[in-house]
Amino acid sequence: MDKQLLEALRCLTEEEKEILKGNTQINKALYTDQSSMIVDKNKLLERGDLIQVRTHTRFIHFPKHKHNYIEVVYMCEGVTEHIVNGDKVKLKKGELLFLNPNAVQEIMPAGENDIAVNFIILPEFFDTALQMISQEENLLRDFVVGCLRSEEQGTGYLHFKVADIVPIQNLVENLIWTIQNKQKNRRSMNQITMGLLFLQLMNYTDKIKTKQNHFEQEQMLSILQYIEENYKDGELRQLASQFHYDDYTMCRVIKKLTGRTYTELVQIKRLSQAAFLLTHSKLTVMDISLAVGYDNVSYFHRIFKKRYSVSPKEYRMCN
Repeated sequence: MDKQLLEALRCLTEEEKEILKGNTQINKALYTDQSSMIVDKNKLLERGDLIQVRTHTRFIHFPKHKHNYIEVVYMCEGVTEHIVNGDKVKLKKGELLFLNPNAVQEIMPAGENDIAVNFIILPEFFDTALQMISQEENLLRDFVVGCLRSEEQGTGYLHFKVADIVPIQNLVENLIWTIQNKQKNRRSMNQITMGLLFLQLMNYTDKIKTKQNHFEQEQMLSILQYIEENYKDGELRQLASQFHYDDYTMCRVIKKLTGRTYTELVQIKRLSQAAFLLTHSKLTVMDISLAVGYDNVSYFHRIFKKRYSVSPKEYRMCN
């Protein structure tokens, strides 16, 4: 991270100064007016803002709480220890923690050199980002977005161990800098940057950690990741071998977790990729059919029309 920006984030806040003078509890009035500990967006966002960034309060235990917004924690330096929905999460330098509003979070005291920033984000801020990543149907993306938007108690958080991914680090730093410096046109810039960040994160879903001991969540991510990367010529047997299952057991697991068969998942991905190529390339329909894994062009025409209600040619003309 840029040294000048890091030094600015390292500066003591007024709240931290009071803590170092002897305050043993957080100043609850800074976060909520409610009796229950729900950190309130209205306390942290200025009127009209969809996103804000603030440094995490150090030197003190932050008790169990929820948020009425989506929070993203980025570790600039050092480490912080969180308990989220009962799971211990150690957030190290360069890592991201996405929390949906239902997540119950508790944070252990951080030291002077443990610099984290919290992004306070309203759900509508993600609209531009979701448009940017919705050029094609993506089951993996839908799973990740569902984790963030879920209104039911579930995963609640996503821990991205992406410290070694330079583009992601640059995008997060750009977000922090733009917000901190109140740049002109910052809303558009920040929404587009968040979209680029999402696009990058979708390339590194192998670095996502979800609820500890939530084996099915890990299985789901691995299955969808395999299909994203191998939709053209991947085989069920190859996927099954990754889990040390036989084909029959793998089929049952996939059906249980996704409600679809392996063949259905592959077909969804192939056809969505074909739709993307029809609107974003000049490849012939035959070439697109081959590119997504269908040697039989007549069969490709038939299943494409069944899914999109128009032929590939008509789809291209309409889009």
